[in-house]
This record gives sequence, C-alpha cells and structure tokens, in this order.
Amino acid sequence: MSNQNKQLYIVISQTGTLLSRILKQITGAEYNHASISLSRDLERMYSFGRRHPYNPFWGGFVIESPRTGTFKRFSETKVLVLSVSVTEEQHAELKEMLDVMWKRRRKYSYNYIGLCLAYFHIVWKQEGCYYCSEFVGELLAKSRVDGTEQLRSSIIQPMQFLRMPHTLLYCGKLREYMCDTCSEGICEDAANCTVHRRLS
Repeated sequence: MSNQNKQLYIVISQTGTLLSRILKQITGAEYNHASISLSRDLERMYSFGRRHPYNPFWGGFVIESPRTGTFKRFSETKVLVLSVSVTEEQHAELKEMLDVMWKRRRKYSYNYIGLCLAYFHIVWKQEGCYYCSEFVGELLAKSRVDGTEQLRSSIIQPMQFLRMPHTLLYCGKLREYMCDTCSEGICEDAANCTVHRRLS
C-alpha cells in the first residue's frame, strides 16, 4: 500500500438547530453533527441530515456546503475541521463509494429511530438508513482508515472522531472558514481552540 500522502476532512459541527440543542443537552457534547469531505475547501461535505433546510423531518443522504442549504440558514454554525491522512488507494475508494451512494441517494433515509435509541445504548440498524456519525464511521471503517479502531463503539458520536489520529485545521464559525488561511495544516484559530467534549 502507498504512503499516506492524501487527506480527508472530518467536519464536526454545532448548527444550533432544535435537534442539535436537544442532543447537546442529552450528551453534553459541544458538537453534534459530522460530515466528511475529500477536499480542503469543504465545498462538498457528505453526510446524513436535512434534505431541505426548513424541514427537519425530511432527512437523508446530502451534500453540504458552507454557503448553501442548512449551513447557510444556520449561519452561526460552529465547526471543528479535522484533517486525516490516508493513502491514495483509500482516498480513491472513499471517492468511489461516495459517488455510488450519491447516484443512489434516493434509496437512503435518515436513521431517526437509531439516533433516538443510541441514547439508551441500543443499536438499531436498517439497510439504507444512517444518522450522520454512523455514516461517517462506517465509511471510514470500510476504507480501513487508520484510527477507526479507536472509536471502539458500535454507537459512534461525532466527538469520538477526535480519538483518531488527526490534525485540527480549524475551530470557529463555518462561514469564516477559508482553507487558504491555513498554514502548514494548522491555522491560528485551531491552535488557540479549547475543545470541550465528553467522550463515552
């Protein structure tokens, strides 16, 4: 296998939606949504969330962007941007899986039941159904990305991705994120950021 000379980006966010505020109260975690991107500009972030920014009950497989959709509506969204090293083969495999899933996106739906039961440490799976961190975790595991064994849980919360080997690129408001402001992989905001988290 080739050297780890590619990067993927895990974005952990707190949008301030009603659901995210409820999850924050329940879990105590500062951030409650997870997305994955193959490009540093984050113009295409893949996740499971709202298909329409004004309808929280119509969820599924979505492509998110800092300037459109839910993140545009909730412009005060706070994020952590994690850079994770992968091989060229892993990067290509992730891209292929995401491309296939996007072509079949209408077959996927949001795992509302699984998200609710996760609070009681109950795993509920149905084919084609995911919540955000469940999707990101499974995608990383299928691609055998280093550090996925650190998740150590069948129920993955967004904050648990901090357990994986990573570089923290940014901490702040998503609308203020600019990938070209980062120098050598670490920007000043990230260096000064204190991450409050509760990991199970």
